[in-house]
This record gives sequence, structure tokens and C-alpha cells, in this order.
Amino acid sequence: MEVAPGVLWIRMPMPGSLKHINLWALRDGDGWTLVDTGLQNPDTTAAWQRLLSEDLNPGVPHRILATHMHPDHVGMAGWLARRYGVMLWMTRLEYLTCRVLVADTGRPAPLAGERFYRRTGWGEESIEQYRTRFGGFGKAVHALPDDYRRLRDGERLRIGEHEWQVIVGTGHSPEHACLYCPTLSLLISGDQVLPKISSNVSVHPTEPDADPLGDWLSSIEKIRAQVPDDVLVLPAHNEPFRGLHARLSRLAAGHQRGLERLRERLSEPRRVIDVFGALFARPINGHQLLSLATGEALAHLNYLLARGEITCTPDAQGVDWYQRVA
Repeated sequence: MEVAPGVLWIRMPMPGSLKHINLWALRDGDGWTLVDTGLQNPDTTAAWQRLLSEDLNPGVPHRILATHMHPDHVGMAGWLARRYGVMLWMTRLEYLTCRVLVADTGRPAPLAGERFYRRTGWGEESIEQYRTRFGGFGKAVHALPDDYRRLRDGERLRIGEHEWQVIVGTGHSPEHACLYCPTLSLLISGDQVLPKISSNVSVHPTEPDADPLGDWLSSIEKIRAQVPDDVLVLPAHNEPFRGLHARLSRLAAGHQRGLERLRERLSEPRRVIDVFGALFARPINGHQLLSLATGEALAHLNYLLARGEITCTPDAQGVDWYQRVA
């Protein structure tokens, strides 16, 4: 579907509650710049083959842009880049982090990861699930190209008849690239701004003391300052929408409400797994939800820790207990 002159909205299937991801094709001379690529799986591969042979006419990609390194965004980038002999464009931290995570496939779960989750209060059954599922990231990502073109914050790209500005956000991923086109009044927001759900903001075992929520809240204000409210936002999930600044305000306010409930819950010592009720409306069932909830809860706890509002004390078993400073 054409959402603006020379800008096509593509949906690719993906499993789970989201059901699909939005991708974008930008007219670029006699071909296309493709923004994000979908998961590596047979359905997505078949869909790309059909699109590029039938629906995009002429269906020649000139380059692949990936907003960030999550598999639903970069999964088919390597396949497309090799098939058509074009360059992958990404920010440096997204490209390098993706290469690291893909390299985990096939090796055993590290002891540092097991310690990380034990500190949160996970039991042995959950730890075993972590061991079993470790390395799954790379199974949804086609081997990345061995070279890439770096995207930089503030860089301006000429794509076809229009100029697009790179705006890098953080928190959801290391260096997430959004693309803003003033002449078309469009913002390709990836996962940095979504219309109906809040992007996952998590702490991971590789950087247990990170403050991604602080980064993400700062990114909200950065986008508000650099992108006008009247743009049409093209998100990675759900439908395009207007009202960017109101949505940014709602996203920030939602996290602030969660932080306030968390402060109240921490009047007594709590483990990470004890504070889910302060942050999430639904029960946390199943390993995937447990992993996401643990990472996001830690992001809120680390935010308060970094600002001196709470303390963290390990017990004799190595489990961390958090409590509000009196």
C-alpha cells in the first residue's frame, strides 16, 4: 500500500501476538531502498521473492536499511544483500551487537547468564529453560553481510527525490535508527515509537548494570525536539498514526506510573520476580514472558538504583533484594 508518494507499506508475517511486522520500500531512482526485512523463515523468503519479482516493478533493491538488530527487523537482510549485491546500512552498535548475538548460536549458555538470572530469583526449572533456549537469536537471522555501511545520528540521506534524516534512539536497542523526511512529513519509527504497545526496554546478562530506561526516556525527549507533531508515523507494528507528541507523552507517563508503583512496592525488600505486579497488568506465564518481564523489571530497578532511590543487597544464595531508601 502506498502511504505517501514513493513510499510503500509492506507487511510480513511473524509468529506470536504481534502477528506481523511493517516494512517500508522507498522509491530510489529506478529501484528501491528497503527499510527492515522481517524474520528469516520460509514464509518471509517466499514473500520477498514474490514482492521483488511481481509487486515491486522494477523490483531491484539499491540498498537495505535496518532500523535495529532484532531478528524481525534484520532477519532477511543478509539474504537480500547477497542475492542482489547491495549494501546493508545500519548503525555501528546495532550491526556489531547483532554479529555477537548470532555467534552465540551453537554454544552452551554462559555461567554469567545463569548467575544473572539466579540473582533475580529464578528457580532451577527456569534456569534450565534458559540453558535450553540459549542461542535462539541466530536461528531467526540470516548470516549478516561481512561488511556494512554505517548510519550516523544526524546524517542526511538522499533516497530518490527526498532527503531523510537519521535520528538515533536508545533503550530498546543500542543505537536504533529512525528516519525522518521533512518534505513528506513522515517518520519511520521502527520499534522506538509504537502506537498501541510500549517497546520492551530491558537489562540483559551482557550488561547487568545498564540503565536502558534512562536512555529510553531521554530518547523520547530527543525525538520530541527533532520531529514535529504533525508527521505521519510509520511504526514497525500496528498501523501508521498521527499525534506523535501525545504518544510520546503517554509512553513516558506510563513508565513514570510504573516507577511510582515500584517505589511503593519497595517499602520492604523484594526480589526482581516479586515486583512484576507493580509493572505489568497480566500474569507472567511461560519462559518467554518471564524473560521479557525480568529484563524490563530490572530496567526500572536499575533506573532507581542509578538515581540513589533504592538499594540492592545480595543474600547468602546470591539473590538480590531491593528496597527503597528511607
